Amino acid sequence: MMNKKASVLMMSVMILLAACSANQTKVSPIATTNSTPVAVATITPSPVPMATPVSTPVPAATTPAPEVVKKEYHMNKNYDIVPNDPNGNKKIVLLTFDDGPKEQAMNQALIDILKKHNAKAIFFLNGYRIKQKPELVKLIHNSGNPIGNHAWDHENLKSMTNEKIDQQVDDVQKIVKELTGESPVFFRPPFGSGNDYLKAKVKDNKMLYMTWSNGSLDWDMTNKNNDSGKVIENVMKQLHGGSNILMHELPWTVKALDTLLTKLEEQGYSFVDPNAIELEMK
Repeated sequence: MMNKKASVLMMSVMILLAACSANQTKVSPIATTNSTPVAVATITPSPVPMATPVSTPVPAATTPAPEVVKKEYHMNKNYDIVPNDPNGNKKIVLLTFDDGPKEQAMNQALIDILKKHNAKAIFFLNGYRIKQKPELVKLIHNSGNPIGNHAWDHENLKSMTNEKIDQQVDDVQKIVKELTGESPVFFRPPFGSGNDYLKAKVKDNKMLYMTWSNGSLDWDMTNKNNDSGKVIENVMKQLHGGSNILMHELPWTVKALDTLLTKLEEQGYSFVDPNAIELEMK
């Protein structure tokens, strides 16, 4: 009887010891300070691609091409302006002003009146005056009115030496080109006086040599003895188709101009754009 109880007791003890041993194997060992740390993988988020802005191409700045005016007229041996088309309008006039530039007020007034009538004129300038008032050369040029060569000095070129004539013509060409970027293409000799050498010289410079065919006689007037009405009368008396009208930068001419142009328009005349004149006399 005792042996049986002892056996049961022994069996119970063995089962208890086996259970304890099994529980110990499931306990994780305690980490010590010398344990190698386990690397933890860090996940770096991928960058989100940003939209690249698309720029609209900006066209490069361009310089506007100079206006090309069709050559519709020529000058004949009488210095009249004639349409190339035989059936073209013959009631035309060319406006010109000599001996400038003098004063800004006069130049601006002439430019404004011309613009009012949708007209252009050749401003024949002297070199020594250009040197004194270069800003007025730019004013005239920027207004769209052509600048003509009227020699450096207002002297009679006919009696000058060839060398002196060269200087009188070339120096004006040079200074106008420096100021405006363009050389004159029209030449008028002071007093309308020239010679064969001068004419050949002008042609070699690709300019059109001209005097006039309708004189306003404004140059015969003085500050004390002038009459703007007389300027108008003189032009109208000589008026004909193709009139190449000579005027000057003078106060009484400025005063007369608006009325004169109105009268010309009333009689059916139109104003030739000098840029439309061929540079060869016919």
